[in-house]
Amino acid sequence: MSNNQQNDGHHQIEHPENDAQYTGLQVNAGIEMPPMNNPYMKRRKKRPQLSVADYVEGIRKGNLSVLGQAVTLVESLVPEHQVIAQEVIEKCLPYTGNSKRIGITGVPGAGKSTSIDVFGLHVLEKDPANKLAVLAIDPSSERSKGSIPKAFIRPSPSAGSLGGVARKTRETIVLCEAAGYNNIFVETVGVGQSETAVHSMVDFFLLIQLAGTGDELQGIKRGIMEMADGICIN
Repeated sequence: MSNNQQNDGHHQIEHPENDAQYTGLQVNAGIEMPPMNNPYMKRRKKRPQLSVADYVEGIRKGNLSVLGQAVTLVESLVPEHQVIAQEVIEKCLPYTGNSKRIGITGVPGAGKSTSIDVFGLHVLEKDPANKLAVLAIDPSSERSKGSIPKAFIRPSPSAGSLGGVARKTRETIVLCEAAGYNNIFVETVGVGQSETAVHSMVDFFLLIQLAGTGDELQGIKRGIMEMADGICIN
C-alpha cells in the first residue's frame, strides 16, 4: 500500500477489495476518521492518596467515600496498596466485633437479592439506630451504593475466588464494623455443594432454596444444606 493510501488519522484507507479484479465486491468509503483527542474532555484531577490515619479516621466517622476507597484499597493487587490496607485493617480491628453478620446464599435465581431488599428494609425500620452494610459478591450485578439511608451497599467481583465470596470479603467486614455498621449481610454468588466459605465469616448462615425443583436436585446441595443455620423455601 502506498503512502498516500495509508490512514494518517484524518483520511480514508483505500480498500483493495474495490480493485477491478474482484468482481462484485464494493466497500463503502465510510466517514472521515475524527481526531483522536477530544477537545471538550476535561482532565480529571488525580485523587490525593490518603494516609493510614486518614483512612482510619474517615472510617470511624462513617464517611462513605473513605469507606469505599478503603474497600477498593483492600481489594487492590498493587503491593503498595496491600501494605497500606493491612495497616488500616490492623488499626480498625479494636473497633470490630459489634455487628450481626448474616450470610445469605442459595442457587442462582433463588431470590437472594430480593430477600435482602426485604430483610434490609425491615432491619432499618425496626430500630432507627440500626445501620446496614450489604456486601454483594456478584460480578454480574450492578447496584447503586448509598441509595438507601443508613445502608452501605458494596458489590465486589469474586475475581476467581471460590466459595461464593470475594477474595477480601473478611477484610471488608472488618472495615464496615469499624465504620459503625451493626448489621452486615453477605450475599454470595449462586453457590453449589462445596461453596461454603462464607459460613466461617458470619454468625448466621441462611440458605434460600427454590420449591418444586425435585428431590434429586436438592440432594446435590446436601453438603451446603448441612452447614446452613436456617433454610428458607422461596
